[in-house]
Amino acid sequence: MVFVGFGFLMAFLQRYGFSSVGFTFLLAALALQWSTLVQGFLHSFHDSHIHVGVESMINADFCAGAVLISFGAVLGKTGPAQLLLMALLEVALFGINEFVLLTLLGVKDAGGSMTIHTFGAYFGLALSRVLYRPQLEKSKHRLSSVYHSDLFAMIGTIFLWIFWPSFNSAPTTLGDGQHRTALNTYYSLTASTLSTFALSALVGGDGRLDMVHIQNAALAGGVVVGTSSEMMLTPFGALAAGFLAGTVSTLGYKFFTPFLESKFKVQDTCGVHNLHGMPGVLGALLGALVAALATHEAYGDGLQSVFPLIAEVRRSATSQAVYQLFGLFITLMFAIVGGSLGGLLLKLPFLDAPPESKCYEDQLYWEVPGEHEDEAQGPLRVEEPDTQA
Repeated sequence: MVFVGFGFLMAFLQRYGFSSVGFTFLLAALALQWSTLVQGFLHSFHDSHIHVGVESMINADFCAGAVLISFGAVLGKTGPAQLLLMALLEVALFGINEFVLLTLLGVKDAGGSMTIHTFGAYFGLALSRVLYRPQLEKSKHRLSSVYHSDLFAMIGTIFLWIFWPSFNSAPTTLGDGQHRTALNTYYSLTASTLSTFALSALVGGDGRLDMVHIQNAALAGGVVVGTSSEMMLTPFGALAAGFLAGTVSTLGYKFFTPFLESKFKVQDTCGVHNLHGMPGVLGALLGALVAALATHEAYGDGLQSVFPLIAEVRRSATSQAVYQLFGLFITLMFAIVGGSLGGLLLKLPFLDAPPESKCYEDQLYWEVPGEHEDEAQGPLRVEEPDTQA
């Protein structure tokens, strides 16, 4: 999911495919290592050693996911040195935020609606706001896709879609909890896919589908059940949540992204606010609602694995719901303040940001085959047919 899914999902820009896939590779490789250390110090540091295992590897992967979500918000407008600094800062903040939520507050967030999606999206959006480029119009002609780049992005979409149930269920308790999480995620994804196709045709010109909506909003169902999928959401609840997420995400791409740029000066390249931000916040609110309805009768013996504090009568279902909401607030604070400070750091002149006329362009950082021939030939001209012949 991290390397193929996110990498190819961002390869929709016509002249930025190498950077989308290549920088995803670079950032994820760094984040996996740095996150293992940061989370190790916070969660599994015993006898002057960090203890690692499959669980710590999965959590480091989740953290890499949050970094790549933020990368999506500033895609094409940042250089590799800036991105590496962003990853170093974000991984540290991610680890602290996750420790506060899951360990100190006892918040439940198996699939990371809050810790991964909401955090990654609003960190990236705050970063994008501070790094606002008023002259980005010079590169606007490259901020579009071509037929084959959209097809590559669909590879990323399908990869993410297929593996999302295992992404959400990986940290849950083996047995019923894990099966329930996978099922709820599947139902939610199918519903968000249907609502995305329906709404894309409704809001599109001539009733035609928009590839941007299909590539992104179809995945919103996986985000919205991140917190609640291990709870007793029920299949109907999962379908309703997915349908709502797909609807909100599609409308976001159509109407809210242009509004964000014109009114708030947030240039969100991949639309992470529509796929991760709004569905992530919805998922956190849904998790609080489902937590408030938790009872011994509904969960039986499984209450201990899903809500241990309620099962041990150390916390009521209502207070667990309040803690869930408080967790969302803390995540938003960490993300927005951290992203804003990160943006100020990334503005340092020696970090080599791309000039505004060269954004969304691979040639600045990569050897692109055929670039020298194009420069030697000058602009291509179409020869007029010889009518006399």
